[in-house]
Amino acid sequence: MADATGNSHNSISSELAGSDLSNLYGSIDRINVHGLNLTVPEDAQAVIKPWDEREDTSKSAESGVDDQVIIHVPFTQNVRVKSVLLKLGRGEETPRRLRIYANHTNIVDFNEAEEVTPQLNINLLEGEVAVTEYPMRSAVFANIHSLSLFFCDSVGGNSLRIFYIGFRGDSRNQRKDATQKLEIPAANAADASLVDRVSERSRGSQQPTAR
Repeated sequence: MADATGNSHNSISSELAGSDLSNLYGSIDRINVHGLNLTVPEDAQAVIKPWDEREDTSKSAESGVDDQVIIHVPFTQNVRVKSVLLKLGRGEETPRRLRIYANHTNIVDFNEAEEVTPQLNINLLEGEVAVTEYPMRSAVFANIHSLSLFFCDSVGGNSLRIFYIGFRGDSRNQRKDATQKLEIPAANAADASLVDRVSERSRGSQQPTAR
């Protein structure tokens, strides 16, 4: 798997059937997704697709004057992002590098992006035809309200294409629900006496107990 350095040999490719419960599509503020240097600006939103449309190639985003594109993705709530999922152009339109900036809503041009240190710098795999997953293990991605994805360095050097961008992780609400499911209801009087007896027995035996 990929680490925070984003080495390509650590990236993993996955083809998963059925629904993806960890997909963050529902937490993306899709109407406010926007891109820089696209032939059609609205195509930045077109590549943010539901999980079941991830392999669809009828919609894509193509770079304009060169092989650099920034896609800014805001979320409707703070999320923890565990991986980015990509389906990219083939052949000469394949970007080879992705820089990810966390919570940088003010990146407005490529010169500024070059001056800002990204939270993750990924060497993208070439020749992949299915959706490829790149893990994002850094603690930086634990409380995210927006991500800026800077694609560049295409194989042909002239333009690049993106078919699908997705993310896996969980939202604050999902984490809260999971925590609530783990909570143990308050014991009633009968249960309390049983707990007390077990605790007393444990102290008397002086044996470590599983917690």
